Amino acid sequence: MTIVRRAVLTLPAAPLGPDNPLPALRAPAGAGAHAVDARTLAELPRDMARGIGRAPLRSLLPVPVRDGYGRERTPVDLDTIVIENDRLRATVLPGLGGRVHSLHHKPTGRELLYRNPVLQPAAFALNGAWFSGGIEWNIGATGHTTLSCSPLHAAVVRAPDGGPMLRLWEWERLRDLPFQVDLWLPEGSDFLYAGVRVRNPHERPVPAYWWSNTAVPEERRVLAPADAAWHHGYERGLNRLPVPVAEDGTDRSYPLNGTHAADYFYDLPEGWRRWIAALDADGHGLVQTSTDALRGRKLFLWGTGRGGRRRQEWLTEPGTPGYAEIQAGLARTQLEHLELAGGAEFSWLEAYGPLAADPAAALGDDWAAARADVEARLAAALPRADVDAAYTAWREGAADAGPETVLATGSGWGALEVLRGGHELPGTPFPESTLGPDQEPWRELLRTGVLPPPAKGAGPGAPLVAAPWRDMLETAPADPSTEYHLGIAQWHAGDRAQAVRSWERGLHRAEVRWPLLYCLAVADREEGHPRRAAERFAEAFADQADHDGGELVAAALGREAVEALLATGRPGPARELWARLPDEVRERGAFRFLEVRMLLAEGRTDGARAVFDEGFEVADLREGAEVLGEVWAELTDEPLPDAYEFRMRPS
Repeated sequence: MTIVRRAVLTLPAAPLGPDNPLPALRAPAGAGAHAVDARTLAELPRDMARGIGRAPLRSLLPVPVRDGYGRERTPVDLDTIVIENDRLRATVLPGLGGRVHSLHHKPTGRELLYRNPVLQPAAFALNGAWFSGGIEWNIGATGHTTLSCSPLHAAVVRAPDGGPMLRLWEWERLRDLPFQVDLWLPEGSDFLYAGVRVRNPHERPVPAYWWSNTAVPEERRVLAPADAAWHHGYERGLNRLPVPVAEDGTDRSYPLNGTHAADYFYDLPEGWRRWIAALDADGHGLVQTSTDALRGRKLFLWGTGRGGRRRQEWLTEPGTPGYAEIQAGLARTQLEHLELAGGAEFSWLEAYGPLAADPAAALGDDWAAARADVEARLAAALPRADVDAAYTAWREGAADAGPETVLATGSGWGALEVLRGGHELPGTPFPESTLGPDQEPWRELLRTGVLPPPAKGAGPGAPLVAAPWRDMLETAPADPSTEYHLGIAQWHAGDRAQAVRSWERGLHRAEVRWPLLYCLAVADREEGHPRRAAERFAEAFADQADHDGGELVAAALGREAVEALLATGRPGPARELWARLPDEVRERGAFRFLEVRMLLAEGRTDGARAVFDEGFEVADLREGAEVLGEVWAELTDEPLPDAYEFRMRPS
């Protein structure tokens, strides 16, 4: 029999810490790593180019940045949900994006995934904190989901065969869409099924994005039913290349043959079965397949260069074997977004399980024969018709079934949206009981038309930016807190001039001024007024100190202000502000690096070099960031030490 049960997993983990208290007004950091230049865009197929240009994020609003974590790990007990039958055991982390941490095949004793032995957040998600390993569910926009380290709702539901099924669901806030992932193991099955549904409850069309990312040991051969792939690297190009063998004779199907980090989006012919597999030297490994709606397949590799190896080590413990990712998505590439019509949905079924191929064929030089062997083994283990039938049974008989036993609770944002919009979402309830302190002011606005101000001396609460909330803010009494939130909603909508006017109106009457000053400083910087921006950042920092904004606000505003002052050639005021930061804040890795930049601006190169020599770690260093190498090059012609080598593209 299949069972679903609670369990506990103990891992060395770095605490996530608090979210950044400043509103995320700017586009996601690192978004440029996924950009495509205009010349390349003009040469792409028309539908691909249209998908790449569809509704890029202007900001992360209303989601906060998650950068409060460090790199000190201690053993932590994590709540898990285990799904198992007599063949497979899947371990799920409902409090961390619903990640499938482990997929264990009982008859062979094999772990089918790359299972990270630690939980180390790093700045790879759209909003910051992310960790490597397992199977993750990415929804929202190009990149790792903002829900990577957030709790999802979880409950037991009846599967299509009458057994227990684990449902995970949440409200994705970047695109304002509810989604669900239903995981079940049919009795006697070697495959974990995942029924996925993304719904658009609004009248307007919405850009949609989904990629299921599976980490596998990198000492594998990756196979997919394609003879070509779209290559994307940190050089920002997108080129169609033959697979598996490159012009230089390199076999791209082996992740360890790549020097630099790269994405290979396989160009799967229409009508062919969708699958991707990662096999070891014995022909054993993991295969993922799906119904045809999940069109794309991808290999991501870190490469053997110094930057890629350092990044791998950064995400786990030294000495841990590396990994690659095999992925599946709605579009051909992760740079594209599809349009989801109002009132419509995307839904599909995925299956994950073991595969044993003939190593002589699957690992041989004949690519067509290798693919044919894997596809034949997959057809024998899980026929395509069975996947289609399982999807139909799930979608028609189980996807709308109500939860029976609640196992975990996500956020209250879905409940707030259901309360506001009156949405009917069978199968994924968002009860009012899940509303919390972050949602309470907005429920009051919905009920009375007035947004309650924060407690005396306190900073503002979490923002909302969707058009219905913006409309309510425009008719609410215009106190400083309401003007602050209205400006944020207007900024998100692209009306920057009106946002600035709202913030300026609020500033005239505000007792606590730093939230509004921060917003105006960002607006100044975005509109090409860096000197005025720096002055406003510094003024915001001073105001939070006068009102005892706390260490969290001081650190966030202090970092912004020092960077802005240095960018405008004013190391003196930067040093004065730096001295006002708490000692504990100045000792963090990100601030030690900021000190290096300040010392350089002061002409004190020996002091800057000494900080490098003492050693520091910038915990929230973004994916693809090259700033450590750039600053090092200002100090010396010596090679960049391995500890600071995070560059992901050819030099």
